[in-house]
This record gives sequence, C-alpha cells and structure tokens, in this order.
Amino acid sequence: MSLLVVGSVAFDSVRTPHGSAREVLGGSAVYCAVAASYFTRVRMVAVVGEDFGEAPMALLRGRQIDVSGIEVCRGETFRWSGEYSEDLNDRTTLSTSLNVFESFKPRFRKADVGVPYLFLGNIDPDLQGQVLQRVRPSLAACDTMNFWIEGKTDSLKRLLARVDGLVINDSEARLLAGEINTVVAARRLLALGPRFVVIKRGEYGAALFAGGHYFAVPAYPVERPVDPTGAGDSFAGGFMGHLARRGESSGGALREAMIYGSVLASYCVEDFSLDRLAGLTSEAIERRSRELRDFLSVDEPAESR
Repeated sequence: MSLLVVGSVAFDSVRTPHGSAREVLGGSAVYCAVAASYFTRVRMVAVVGEDFGEAPMALLRGRQIDVSGIEVCRGETFRWSGEYSEDLNDRTTLSTSLNVFESFKPRFRKADVGVPYLFLGNIDPDLQGQVLQRVRPSLAACDTMNFWIEGKTDSLKRLLARVDGLVINDSEARLLAGEINTVVAARRLLALGPRFVVIKRGEYGAALFAGGHYFAVPAYPVERPVDPTGAGDSFAGGFMGHLARRGESSGGALREAMIYGSVLASYCVEDFSLDRLAGLTSEAIERRSRELRDFLSVDEPAESR
C-alpha cells in the first residue's frame, strides 16, 4: 500500500567531529520518504524554491518516489545549518531560513485523497490537521517539535485525538506530556487519543507504547556515526514504510516496524545527507534487521552454538 509523506524539504549545512557538508539535501519529508521507499510506494507533498534544481529531484525519482506533489515556488528553498558536539548527542542550530516553507500550504492531487497511509512531518499542527481532514487515510501518524509544543499546545493535542500514532523524541514527549518520566509521559500522550506512541531515544534506541504493552529496540551499533541529521525522520520512514508494506498495524506489525525504523536510522547516521541512506539494498536492510532480532532474543545465535 502507498504512503503519503508531508513535511519539509531543505538544504542543510552541517558540521560534526567527522567533517562538514554544505548545502546538502535534507528535510523531514526527504529523509522519511527515502527510508520508506525501500518498503512501499511513496508520494511526497512539500514545497521548494526556484533554486532547488533538477539534481535533488532526480535523486528522489531514483528511489521511485512520486515528486509531483513537490511545489516549486518563487523564492529560495528552506535552509538550516547546525553543528554537533564531540559525542554527537548535542546539536546547536546556527541558522534557520524558512524561505518558501514559511508560507507552505500543501496542495494535493486526486490520488492523495484516501491514501492508505499518511505521515505528517513536524509542520504546524493546524496544517497537519487540515491535511488529515483532506486526505482521510486509513492510518495516520505524526511527528512534532518543541516549537509547536510550546507555541501551539492546544492545536497539537486536538490533532493527537485524530491520528493513530505519534512518533516523537524523548525530550519532546516529556515536554508535551508535562512529565519528566518517559513511561508516564507516554501513557499521558496515549490518553490524548493516539493508538500508539513511539518515543525515539537516539543512541539508546526507541520504545513503543501500544495496547497496554511496551516494546523497545536498541539502536543498531554503528561503529563510526558521522552525522545524526535526519536519523529520527529515517526511523519514521522505515517504521511507516514497513506498516504500509504489511498493510496492517497489529501489535506484531508495529514491533517489526520498530526494528526497520532502527535499521534505516542506523544507515542514515553513517554519512552526511543521503549519501548512505539513498544507496542501500534490500539485502543490506534485511541483514541488519536479522541482527537486531538477535540482539532482542535471549537465545544464543545459531552460529555461536
């Protein structure tokens, strides 16, 4: 089944202890769509400026992503720059220029209406609500960020009453729930309406709260992480992409989706921008997913017996 991704497309400039990259393709919709494209058909709705160019579009098309919903407007594409600490756990934003993204109003094609699966990137929650009302998917999940949690709390809570799932990082989950304990925060967020909550915890993996049950996956142990930018969105893409491939969201499907989310995030951090993420094979993804399953098992791996 197909997945519609609505969110940002950007040019990022990033500096980490392992190097730097300037004006490279990024944005929540890009990372999510590319990660999800390994599992299902993906359509994007986003906005870029006249400076976007053909090369980034060609990269997305190369992943068989439908980019006809990316609107090109007069002006410049959204830009972000930042740097990471020595351990990559802390990020400092150096500059943000919303440009054409500031007035982003999603435009939909006929085929977008009734799409089975929808992922709403961290855009204005009022805008997310409008998208949900228009598209009316079978399953919808969303992300958000501190800016919207602090500035549009009521709108965000109304949205959560209408979506099936929330995919959010741990600090944002605690902020939105008004609770320092992550487990209690997840329960409070579930009480707002979503059927499942996924809390991303960076190098410590991610946790799923659904149906009164808890499930956690570790982060895949990457030996040399280079750039964490987009890892959370790649996780969301792997997660939603697998659900769309399965065509269901039962407890088992959600747990499997957690594994694929962790795998796609692990590949994302191995290089800047999409340099690693966009060139994977299904075999590589499945290999890491099997390794993660071994990590979660109490049984000794067969090759060690």
